[in-house]
Amino acid sequence: MESNFALLILTLGIIIIITILIRGGLTRTTVPSLVGFIVLGMIIRLADTRWGFMTTQFDNTFYVLANIGIIFLLFRVGLESNLTRLRSQLRRASTIWVGDVCFSGGLGFVAAYFLLGLTVVQSLFVAVALTATSVAISVGVWREAKAVKSPTGQVLVDLAEMDDVSAIFLMAILFAVAPLLHNGVGGGLAPTLGKAVGLTLAKFVGFAAICVLFSRYAERHITDFFKRLQPIPGQTVALAGLGVIIAALAGLIGFSVALGAFFAGLVFSRDPQAVKLDTPFTVLYDFVAPFFFINIGLTMSLGDMRPEVFLIVVVLMTVAILGKLVGAGGPALGTTSWTGALLLGISMVPRAEITMIIMQRGLDLGDWAVPSHMFSAMAVVVLTSAVVSPMVLRPLLKRWHPRKE
Repeated sequence: MESNFALLILTLGIIIIITILIRGGLTRTTVPSLVGFIVLGMIIRLADTRWGFMTTQFDNTFYVLANIGIIFLLFRVGLESNLTRLRSQLRRASTIWVGDVCFSGGLGFVAAYFLLGLTVVQSLFVAVALTATSVAISVGVWREAKAVKSPTGQVLVDLAEMDDVSAIFLMAILFAVAPLLHNGVGGGLAPTLGKAVGLTLAKFVGFAAICVLFSRYAERHITDFFKRLQPIPGQTVALAGLGVIIAALAGLIGFSVALGAFFAGLVFSRDPQAVKLDTPFTVLYDFVAPFFFINIGLTMSLGDMRPEVFLIVVVLMTVAILGKLVGAGGPALGTTSWTGALLLGISMVPRAEITMIIMQRGLDLGDWAVPSHMFSAMAVVVLTSAVVSPMVLRPLLKRWHPRKE
């Protein structure tokens, strides 16, 4: 027993070192580090088929670390969401946002249901997952090209953040109605679904209101208290702990802890000195967040990589591209040129954290929500979009002149 525990700790230590090497090595490329983490998970799975070192203890440990990684991922998304700026930009970006979410989600549902033959519930998980966008991947390329402060670059930042917020909201609704759609209900499906959606909205608004009140009247006092008690690193660790508590409370009232973590981030986003500018939080984030992506690689079944699954990948990848190019690029023509709209559409194509969190939560529910082969196919789509989109975007931005827009 002691030797098994020692082997587990040794393996975790090696993985942590490798994540540092991956992050450091990929910072010099356009490839995001999440790609390296997912591939690392796949390599660990392959190694296990040869040496069989992944025990039940190993799986349980990774499950806990991966879920803590989800909490910190969405905590950071909330921290980096500037709701004040989003409200000010809502009028300008709302038309593009509505077209983007409706078209990418609708196209995803149609392809999943009619082309791939999935059930309604499975198709809804695919649709909601495809509405999200990874703001970090494309914005990094725009920042490198010194174009992120252009009008189109600012629309991109706002639009990607709005995509994340709406995807998290849709995820909450989906988790409420998916079991009802799967199990069926007597006495009329529509009234029951309406009641479930209404209850979810009420809890969503109530929980959001509590978080707003906490943020407005209590957050600053708590931050100052921990700052006086132990400025660094105690303040950051304590506030991150409060974020975990808020995430857990969301889980206890029927939401996912992922949604709670996002709200926790929003609570502290009003105070830039609270967490998001502190190095200790970055250290905590860099430690636990990779385990979520590594777990994706571990969860991907190599047995799912059949020829027919690659056909599913092609369909999903086509939908992922067209959904954003048309859904975001089309409405953007009303505010920018053809070139700007094309750049905006390409920049919205990458999927990452939110997409895989939705698929992971569905996979946890069972095959009736997300079959394992669909999870693996979506992971390949995430890997492909995260690698290819920046490669296409970088040369186009170099030839683009935002001052002429």
